[in-house]
Amino acid sequence: MGAPKHAAARYTYGEYLHWPDDVRYELIDGQAWMMAPAPTIEHQDIAGDIYFQLRQALEGAPCRVLIAPVDVRLPRSGEADDDIDTVVQPDVLLVCDSAKIDRRGVRGAPDWVAEVLSPSTAARDQIAKRRIYERAGVREYWLVHPTDRTLTVHWLVDGRYGIPEISELKGSTALAILPEVAIAWDALVARLPPVEP
Repeated sequence: MGAPKHAAARYTYGEYLHWPDDVRYELIDGQAWMMAPAPTIEHQDIAGDIYFQLRQALEGAPCRVLIAPVDVRLPRSGEADDDIDTVVQPDVLLVCDSAKIDRRGVRGAPDWVAEVLSPSTAARDQIAKRRIYERAGVREYWLVHPTDRTLTVHWLVDGRYGIPEISELKGSTALAILPEVAIAWDALVARLPPVEP
């Protein structure tokens, strides 16, 4: 099968595996979403720095940090991989259960996810992906806003994301699921291009 032909069609991971490698997609409830073209340097600098800081902080720890592109398959129950209809590629993710990681990526909810917002995907990250991360059981979900220089954090409490906390990208922010691990923002933000008015 080639790339998806109709936006209204429903797809599964089994079909997704046969699409061309030169165009990236995510599946959300069976709907194919084309990934944006190559992200901006700002986006990549933020995602890369978060990954780097986590990788250093977690050296020797059981949790594993991964960076996009890596497929995260989010089954609704125990369906076979080929039947899964939600496959996403978070910018940075943390998985503390090694049994969830295989050669194809991750099956099941990561413990922590960070998405760096891009103009073309911001609505999907803030609405559709927040909903599926909540449903799947992602315990902590970060949205980094490069232009606004803000961070929105959602925590899973009793299976739901409550009111998020919004803060500036200043100082450092600890992960709620691993309070001894924090992301330092000041040096990273200083490297970013100035925000255009």
